[in-house]
Amino acid sequence: MPADLAVIIVTWNTRDLTLDALRTLYADLAAHGPDAQVWVVDNASTDGTAEIIRRLYPQTQVIECSTNLGFAAANNLALRTIGFDPDAPRSPADLPQAVYLLNPDTRTHSGATRALYDALLSLPKAGVVGARLTYGDGSFQHSAFRFPGLAQLAIDLLPVPLRLHDTALNGRYPRAAYRTGKPFAVDHTLGATMMLHRQAILDTGLFDEEFFMYCEEIDWSRRIRAAGYEIYCVPAAHVTHLAGQSTALVRPQSVINLWRSRLRLYDKYGSAFQRRVARWIIRIGMMRQIAAAKRAFQDGELTAARRDELIEAYRTVQRM
Repeated sequence: MPADLAVIIVTWNTRDLTLDALRTLYADLAAHGPDAQVWVVDNASTDGTAEIIRRLYPQTQVIECSTNLGFAAANNLALRTIGFDPDAPRSPADLPQAVYLLNPDTRTHSGATRALYDALLSLPKAGVVGARLTYGDGSFQHSAFRFPGLAQLAIDLLPVPLRLHDTALNGRYPRAAYRTGKPFAVDHTLGATMMLHRQAILDTGLFDEEFFMYCEEIDWSRRIRAAGYEIYCVPAAHVTHLAGQSTALVRPQSVINLWRSRLRLYDKYGSAFQRRVARWIIRIGMMRQIAAAKRAFQDGELTAARRDELIEAYRTVQRM
């Protein structure tokens, strides 16, 4: 019989963070359940991640990739291995009830995994649930968002009043919703803690692998919502998210990955007008980022080499 829950963690050169994620996850599972099998997909790390996981946590299923597949494709590899292969589907009885996609830069608090699992199986039409996130210092982190529109793009890239940043126009849900402790419906959760119902996966397929990194959870959430499922944030499930630790290693490339994915999202779901306006906003935004990189160099905050790398990344985005 399969475990009730399959947990998938995708890593790339985040050995110490991943070990901490596994330590806190296994402690939570041992104390509160549910019965789970944990999978780690290592995206060709060079820091010995796979070897030390096998030594310290031999109960973990480790998949080593010869190249960096990206977040979406690496998760799909594990999902297919577990049995969620659209080309060779298994009977639902041979699959776990739920799959939990967990970032390596997370620390699971007591009872979080059980709270997500119970919510997923009890909330009406729930296809996905996500945890309440905090930063490493314990401060509030938005854990779920409305699907992105042009207003969010403008707030992200253009000079707008600061009071708009924490509003619905920017895709944010009220902080009061998190404080109630009760699950609330959202458009999508962050991919850092994304627990999916077995049937939602069977009905909608896997990640779109054209999203190498970023926005893949938004795309899948759109498809899951379109299939008639609901998505919830579960404040009772608390996870610390250290946000952006692995992508920070290659920031210029992460800039390109981010905006390539965001543009793909607009191309896939936006109207012709929205696509044109999105590209106009992004081009202006990249001009502002180039100017900011030059100022940071002049102020001694960037080396010349890093300035040039960032400027080339911003110009690459402008050409998309």
